[in-house]
Amino acid sequence: MSVVLIAVAAPRADELVAELEWEGVSAASIPSASAAMITSRLHPEVEAVVVPASRAVLTTELLSTCDRAGIRVLTLGGADGRAAIRMGLAPPLRADAAGWEIAAALSADLQPGAPAPSAPSRVIAVWGPHGAPGRSTVAVQLAVELARRGRRTALVDADTVAPALALLLGMDDDTPGLAAACRRAEAGALDPAELTRLSTRLAAGGAEVDVLAGLNRPNRWPELSDARVRATLSLCRTWTEETVVDVSAAVDADEEATYDVVGPRRHAATVAALSEADRVVAVAAADPLGISRFLRDHAELRRLVGQTPVTVVVNQVRPGPLGLDARSQIRRTLERFAGLTDIVFLPLDRRAVDAALLHARPISDVAPRSALVAAVRRLAAGLEPSAPPATTGGSSTGSSRGARRLRSALAALAGSRAAGDQASAS
Repeated sequence: MSVVLIAVAAPRADELVAELEWEGVSAASIPSASAAMITSRLHPEVEAVVVPASRAVLTTELLSTCDRAGIRVLTLGGADGRAAIRMGLAPPLRADAAGWEIAAALSADLQPGAPAPSAPSRVIAVWGPHGAPGRSTVAVQLAVELARRGRRTALVDADTVAPALALLLGMDDDTPGLAAACRRAEAGALDPAELTRLSTRLAAGGAEVDVLAGLNRPNRWPELSDARVRATLSLCRTWTEETVVDVSAAVDADEEATYDVVGPRRHAATVAALSEADRVVAVAAADPLGISRFLRDHAELRRLVGQTPVTVVVNQVRPGPLGLDARSQIRRTLERFAGLTDIVFLPLDRRAVDAALLHARPISDVAPRSALVAAVRRLAAGLEPSAPPATTGGSSTGSSRGARRLRSALAALAGSRAAGDQASAS
């Protein structure tokens, strides 16, 4: 006979056992709501366990044991209710939920131990040419904004040339992170619970992002081989809904062409991430050198990603290097030399960026009203699969002050002509 274990504090545990018995569900209480006690009481007849939504109880070991045994986990609400959702569990029931509510949840078609149906999981690679166009800054804030939109989000540092996410976010760069995940993926020992253990949780902007830190030394690049990175990103799709991957600039395959074709390649992680990505965010710096470098490498990027959608983001837009109407000049250049017309512009907010670097936090934490944060928020909204295309968002055409004045003048001229025609007709 299947049994439901009730691991909540007494006397509520005994009350729930009695209420579930009235609902025809065989239940038993556990004296202590600790993970070790629950694990010791699991046996083949246990169908589900009811536990508090607490980080102290919902340990990786407990969830892994229940997953292997096919035991469902149902949580009752608490201060850490969001943590249960982040671990792939269904939203907790109320802390004072009655027995019939628990029975209904156990008999529901949706298994409590599985995440609720949502939009398909995606891998978003953030790439940009050499010259520090702001790849890591955009990747961090984009991950935060996607998490704020209710998507379970992970941020992965796959840069084998200049990994920086751990330093940007004030994390220990000696944490296992992506390198350890790649080793476990190669050994077939990587799963969502293990990814959660290897990651570091970042709380920012009222949301949480799981961060897989990169290499603490660039010379460890052979650890991020092509097969390992592909296997890890494939498992990330079952771990989170959005996986934002920060990659290095180089997309060439010079090592493969010049050296041993079966040996490790320095830029294999970048190539693998871009090949596996469902969408690529290509970042260019808003200056003549940055645009030139972007145009030079864009053709190679398109050859590598094929039909994968690419969102072009021009970062650090300011009037200095390109004159007063920088957006129009950039737009005309990209359209003429690369055929790009759909461009997202991010303004330069040096004060906000400097504050984020000083405090080692995302920009939205130190400058929530920054124009850069608002622009990245619009970018995140535009990356939604069902998001309608913006008509003038981020465009210098139709949204600048000069264009608005021109439209007003034309409207006034049309109105005066219409009035003159009516006067002459009368």
